This record gives sequence, structure tokens and C-alpha cells, in this order.
Amino acid sequence: MKKITAVIPIRKGSQRVVDKNLRPFAGTNLLAIKIEKLKEVKGIDEIIVNTDSEQAIEIAQKMGVSFHRREDYYASSKCTGSEFFEHLGQVTDTDVFAYCPVTSPFIKTETMETAIHRFYEEEEFDCISTVSVIKEFMWLDGKALNYNPLNAPNSQNLPDIEALNFGFTLINRNDLIRYRNIIGKKPKFVKTTDIESIDIDTPLDFFIAEQIYIKTVIEDKSLLD
Repeated sequence: MKKITAVIPIRKGSQRVVDKNLRPFAGTNLLAIKIEKLKEVKGIDEIIVNTDSEQAIEIAQKMGVSFHRREDYYASSKCTGSEFFEHLGQVTDTDVFAYCPVTSPFIKTETMETAIHRFYEEEEFDCISTVSVIKEFMWLDGKALNYNPLNAPNSQNLPDIEALNFGFTLINRNDLIRYRNIIGKKPKFVKTTDIESIDIDTPLDFFIAEQIYIKTVIEDKSLLD
């Protein structure tokens, strides 16, 4: 069986939400939540926190997982996405790379285990990634993308548009380095629920996600209870 390593990328600070990865979140923080969740996933052999943050390294050590101290360039805005992904592959000793950002705190254990199972069983695909399903009237450059404005459908009849949410992505390490991207040439997508699809990118995202986490995880209630 191939070795699967879950890599949690953490950059010190944040441009949109100050220290969102490590700041207090529902009595804990997003990094700790992600580590605890990944420890539950059958099939993951190692967890590595890839970071330039001393605080993140301390959390990783305290929680018993590995870390890679990221070089300054790869934690800077000068580093492109392609350079970063290639570097992640180069510094991670594994067969299969699992990309696991902390900004998706609601990805379920069973969703990740389903992705791992499909990655092994469905060999015609070179990567598996979670996606959100979007049903909205979408426009680009003054043109409708997914419907005819002269014959507009009901919203529920719009086509499903799959948007990468990067909650959990699997790709062979060699492909990660070759493509310089966590998405391969023949991707397979796993659809996530509305809550699983939440990606924390703005202060509003952070606030809403924290309230949902308190309600659904800590208090173990449904949203409308």
C-alpha cells in the first residue's frame, strides 16, 4: 500500500484575516481542529504541518505530528502557486500527497476516507479533490455563463457547476511535482455538503464558521435547533 501523507500548509499571518490559521476559534484554533480530524482518518500514514510559524510548530509538536519549517521564499508573496505546490512535493517524503488546508474545518472524516478509497480503486483518475456544487445565475464579461437569459430556468434547474473548494485533495507526489499543481490532468471530484464546503477566506467567513462550529460540533445541535 502506498504511503499517504497529509500536509497542512500554514503561513504566518494572513492578508485578509489576521492570523486566521492560529487565532482563537471556538475555544481552540483551526490548526488544532484540522490535526485532530486528520488523526481520525483511516488510510493517512503521516501528518505534516508545513509552516514558517513557530506557534504552528509548537502546536504540531504538542499534538504529536511532524512539521517542516518552510523557507522564507516559499512563505512570501513572491512565491507563485505553481512554485509552492512543486516545492511541497519536493520536501515531502511520501507516495501520495494529501493537501489539507485548515480553512476547511468542516470536511468530514468519511468524506476524506471516501476520497482515499476512490483514489486507490479508480485508477483512471490522477487526483481526487473535493468540490462545492454551485447553482446560481452566473455571468462573466457581460455574458451569462450557465443559462439563457431569454429563457431563464428556475434556479433548481440550473446545471450543477463544480467549484474546487480544496477541502481535501489527493495526488501522487510525482504528479504534484510534474504538474506543479495539486490538480492533475484527469481529476475526479467528490461533492461536499454546504457546511463541508465552507472555506474561511474573509473576516465574515471566520465569524460565520465559528458560530456554525460552536452550534453543530461543540453543542452537537442542528443549525435550526
